[in-house]
Amino acid sequence: MDSWRIDDFADALTSLSDNTVAAYVSDLRSFSEWCARSELTDPAQVKRATVRRYLAHLTTREFARRTMARKTASIRRYYRWLIASGGAEFDPTSGVSVPAGNGRLPRVLDQRELSGMLDAAPPEEEPEWRRLRDDAVLELLYGSGLRVGELCGLQVSSLMLSLGAANVWGKGAKERRVPLSEPAIVAVRRWLEIRSDVLPPERGDVLFGNERGKQLTPRDVRRIVDRRSPTPTHPHALRHTFATHLLDGGADLRAVQDLLGHSDVATTQRYTHVSRERLSAAYREAHPRA
Repeated sequence: MDSWRIDDFADALTSLSDNTVAAYVSDLRSFSEWCARSELTDPAQVKRATVRRYLAHLTTREFARRTMARKTASIRRYYRWLIASGGAEFDPTSGVSVPAGNGRLPRVLDQRELSGMLDAAPPEEEPEWRRLRDDAVLELLYGSGLRVGELCGLQVSSLMLSLGAANVWGKGAKERRVPLSEPAIVAVRRWLEIRSDVLPPERGDVLFGNERGKQLTPRDVRRIVDRRSPTPTHPHALRHTFATHLLDGGADLRAVQDLLGHSDVATTQRYTHVSRERLSAAYREAHPRA
């Protein structure tokens, strides 16, 4: 990331408090890392469409509109500095505004995106162990609506495959039992057959590991989704899709609340807005007098 000169940018922010500088640097590092996943390694490669895609990405991660505005301001200030220092000729934040609304309405994956992640044939050069792990990870995220942190923290002993369930630790160190879909059970069984080839004994009961033989991290999960998804998205969108599809199918709101591990039903109710909008859109498209 040397081409981004983030440390030089931080040194130039002499009029700001240490906390503000730290926030700007953190925002910019997150943006540069996201760009790198799309092979944009130089800030001069970034276009206005790139910034807009990034804001859409933040929306899928449920960032509040105020936070998104701050992140946009950080990137905008960085490019003003970069242009002044001769590192770029164009400001990709020009004309870009934070999306209207509170930035928290979930994005639901369409069938093409889901099929691309869950059913597409693997690249010929992909190792089998990674394919099996990724299959299990994605089936659990969509089939059980897990948070990424919950998935990364899963233990082999958390699983009750014969019962079609697993125990997960959610926010606030609260444990809950979630059902496992049939495709998830199949995928997890296949992964368990070769798990010991990836994770050394010292990792203990950890369910998923990465290429380095360590416990899977949220960043690893993002890479999995980046590899599999036909369009830019975020792992949390699978959880959104899980909840919305349940409500579309007539599931009780309180049941969905329990499955998601929400302490407040108001958090779950936002999915009813998405579900209603999807039904309204289907009506408008299909009914001859809509």
